[in-house]
Amino acid sequence: MEKITVNAEDLRKLINEVVQIKEMLISEREEMEEIELTDWAKEELDSARKRKTKIPNEEAKKMLLEK
Repeated sequence: MEKITVNAEDLRKLINEVVQIKEMLISEREEMEEIELTDWAKEELDSARKRKTKIPNEEAKKMLLEK
């Protein structure tokens, strides 16, 4: 694995920006009563629901974080 050096001030700025984006998304979601899924998202959801293999959320998170 490649070694990466991170500036502490840059990391603090990034964290603050992520917090701000999160707050914006939460407030936007609270203003909307219901969000309409795109056709692509509807197809993906339908496909996932039809799969015979079910993966618990914790296992899926673990698989994604390992990559």
